[in-house]
Amino acid sequence: MEFFLFLLEITGTVSFAVSGAIVALKRNMDVFGVCALGTVTACGGGVLRDLFLGQLPPVMFREPVFPLTAVCVSAILFLGAVRRALSRRERAYERIQLVADAAGLGVFTAAGVAATFDAGYGDGFFFAVFLGTITGVGGGVLRDVLAGLRPYIFIKHIYALASIAGAVLCALLWRPLGERPAMAVCVAAVVTIRLLAARFRWSLPRAASAGSGSDAA
Repeated sequence: MEFFLFLLEITGTVSFAVSGAIVALKRNMDVFGVCALGTVTACGGGVLRDLFLGQLPPVMFREPVFPLTAVCVSAILFLGAVRRALSRRERAYERIQLVADAAGLGVFTAAGVAATFDAGYGDGFFFAVFLGTITGVGGGVLRDVLAGLRPYIFIKHIYALASIAGAVLCALLWRPLGERPAMAVCVAAVVTIRLLAARFRWSLPRAASAGSGSDAA
């Protein structure tokens, strides 16, 4: 299971590093900014998870393969042909970021639930769902704050809710199906919900703008 979880987290690290690096490229950051934002996006949720679990230092400092992978992926995006191609096609930014972000969200949501149960909280259903969601969305929130953007989870189509749904499924199926099937269902559910939400523009209800129309004071 440990090796499986390692592969899962590497996959999530690459996906979120791509997502963070693309945001940095769209904000015209230099190579350091691209690598920093890619690394924060890839590792930030895991750091928050480890702090809640009391596992210090966090995994990214005990297993440098994760931040190093994020830095390498981000640097490749900055220096390679992908950057030159994306600079001419704005929609390519959005599509690649959507897929990478959905994959990272699903993988890290499942990894967060797994880390909770592996830490000995086998009966902590709510705690597992909470940490799964924090692990999934945490890196993206830090990314958006550092990039000077409103956090993705508050303005984009179903995002945090997709992570919560995946975490609930993972926690519910953990014992009946086993660890790997439960995590696979979680990843598939989160990715599917995110992509469908983006395709059909599903959103949660929003409050009307305080300065619009007759509602203005």
